[in-house]
Amino acid sequence: MKITYSESWCRKMAHIEEDYQVEAGVFGYTQNTMQNTMQKPEFVVSPPSVVPFGRFVKLMRRKEGLSVELLADNADIDLDELVEIEDDSSHMPEPRTVYQLSHFFNVPTKNLMQVAGLSSSRNENLVNESMKFAARSDSTAPLSSEEQAALEAFVTILGQE
Repeated sequence: MKITYSESWCRKMAHIEEDYQVEAGVFGYTQNTMQNTMQKPEFVVSPPSVVPFGRFVKLMRRKEGLSVELLADNADIDLDELVEIEDDSSHMPEPRTVYQLSHFFNVPTKNLMQVAGLSSSRNENLVNESMKFAARSDSTAPLSSEEQAALEAFVTILGQE
């Protein structure tokens, strides 16, 4: 049995509460966007930062001396998505891709899923270290000794269960 809800039903249920916010994944309706029911509501998109994930993938690939194509082949992931992960800071990766990369880079899947924004952040230290890592890494230059140290420190934190 499949249950579907119409947009009008969702709006009606949302108006029942005074200060409502309806969310589904990273998209949501807020009261302000639904004030005028004659207009299509705007989506409020607030994805978690996936910049650390993209930087991590790019630096690990560079550390291993792999091209984007070779990493995609070796990790059995889609080349187009890998390019998006590395180049588009707002791209939300597929769970399967994160899983494949975690196995390829030998880091815990659960932690890499958090860094990729695909699970709720339960490890505040991991979130803080992810942002520090992203801030310290320059993804366009060859790995500097500082980037190498930042990458190794991040891998150590990421490897903790």
